Amino acid sequence: METLRGRTAMVTGASSGIGAAMAKALLEQGARVAVCARGGTRLTTTVRHFASSGFDVLPVEMDVRDGDEVAGAVAKVYEHFGELDVLVNNAGIGMRTVNPRFFEEPLPFWEVPVEGFQAVIATNLTGYFLVARAVAPKMVARGSGKIIMISMNRETMVRQGFVPYGPSRAGSEALAEIMAKDLDGTGVTVNTLLPGGVTVTGMIPEDSPEELRNQALPPEIMGPPIVFLASDASHGINGERVVAIDFDSWRTARQVAKGRPTP
Repeated sequence: METLRGRTAMVTGASSGIGAAMAKALLEQGARVAVCARGGTRLTTTVRHFASSGFDVLPVEMDVRDGDEVAGAVAKVYEHFGELDVLVNNAGIGMRTVNPRFFEEPLPFWEVPVEGFQAVIATNLTGYFLVARAVAPKMVARGSGKIIMISMNRETMVRQGFVPYGPSRAGSEALAEIMAKDLDGTGVTVNTLLPGGVTVTGMIPEDSPEELRNQALPPEIMGPPIVFLASDASHGINGERVVAIDFDSWRTARQVAKGRPTP
């Protein structure tokens, strides 16, 4: 059954990795999806693949670091689809942009290039803020909407050698919590979703330890929880932190706490 028929979603950083996996999961449940990313071959290829399967998909070129581009992209989504029900804030860059060998040779924070630090924060934290800021007023005016912020394990946030990626995601989680409080009572909810472990994406170096790559989670693990958070089933849930690998037990615990039978 298509649980998201008639819904419109905007997924940033959706040309590959978990962004593309989440976009696909939403599309498979009947949603119309704006696939957002910086322009390039990956975006074109991903959108063409989705369209060839008959999905209703809109390619949107956008650099989340640029407020004007974000505003233009959001306007394009509303112009094309007429409305927006779900925002998935996922765009990000990883440690490879700062230190290609961050697993084998982690850099102490004082050796991290300033421009590298600024680029990661601008994308992973400021980018989340800019996109949510552009969308939230429209959702509030409508009285409904779901914003989902993608994050990572807290253990990884404070891992040695993970400046600036760790702090950027820690900041985005704090941002999500504050947003949820600011939007409480408006009909718009904000929740955080993370895989729960290292995930197979382009952020993992090709020469990373084989053990790490063998243990990495598939991007598709984000499918069931993103569909749930985008659907009516998550109505009223606000300010939660959902870990994909624990999604089933988290959902069961919530239903038991409310005295509802589990499906």
